[in-house]
Amino acid sequence: MRKEITLTEQMFYILLALCEPLHGYGVMQKISAITNGRIKLGAGTLYGAFNNLQKSGLINYVGVDAENARRKIYETTESGKVILFDELNRLEQNVKNAKEILYAEGKG
Repeated sequence: MRKEITLTEQMFYILLALCEPLHGYGVMQKISAITNGRIKLGAGTLYGAFNNLQKSGLINYVGVDAENARRKIYETTESGKVILFDELNRLEQNVKNAKEILYAEGKG
């Protein structure tokens, strides 16, 4: 039985961004772009999350950037993708439940 993990919004977007190998700065840019600037991660938050996600086996270090050896490249593991899909399903269920209740009350 797999341990249930509920991701923070930042962790969700980090895993999503790392479905393709990227370095930290690239992850910050991608998350800002796909959320239209709603989520902007600072370096401290990002690298703290990287550390936790790596310890949990949800992301892996895959090497350094060919153009800048100081930039470490990470990617989401298969376990991380499973957790990402689980979280997506959980969020979809939340939206479905909320719509059923709010629309039934005439608030939608």
